[in-house]
Amino acid sequence: MITLHYHPSNASFAPHVLLREIGVPFELAHVDRDHDAHKAPAYLKLNPNGLIPVLVDGSLVLYETAAICLHLADAHPAAALAPALGTAERAHCYKWLAWMTNTLQATLIAYFYPERWVDDGNAAGAAQVRAHAMAKVHGHLQQLDDQLAAHGQPWLLGAQYSAADPYAFMLCRWTRGFASRPAREFPHLAPYLQRMVERPAVRRAIEVEELKPPLY
Repeated sequence: MITLHYHPSNASFAPHVLLREIGVPFELAHVDRDHDAHKAPAYLKLNPNGLIPVLVDGSLVLYETAAICLHLADAHPAAALAPALGTAERAHCYKWLAWMTNTLQATLIAYFYPERWVDDGNAAGAAQVRAHAMAKVHGHLQQLDDQLAAHGQPWLLGAQYSAADPYAFMLCRWTRGFASRPAREFPHLAPYLQRMVERPAVRRAIEVEELKPPLY
């Protein structure tokens, strides 16, 4: 049985959706982040970084969201969640997943946790980090919007839904509370995010995680 260690609305959301898209049996193990369960010794044995998610699949213990998404796509080829190996389309799938985890997600983390980049008590420095991070996120969202505009197809890679889409949706969701230009205000991202919400796997993950509006 596959087990996904998750917390609602965290980086575990993308693999949660993919597991429902694939349709294989799995179970969710809630990591109570609000009470630092992700820092407990038992969880640190699974992920020494103390971050969510972790996927346990038999003897395989895997962390890093992008790696989990790629593993699920590779392990369940019938679900067609990634283009064929060796193709340019597959290379672009790798590119977007790497970009989302290393660039957009990393910048969002700086926005949400600016105090990690300044000395303790430096409120002005933290505010500056947050402001710069928001500006960078807006540029990254524009890049996603431009990608959708360029090919004119329904999904991030084009006509075919892929593992990159729940990841993009998850990160766009995180901007829903932005005071200016959340993802839903970009002209091509707005209908894209609505298409994502209409997918049964996404709706079910939202329901199970008890996520409240606005959904994106």
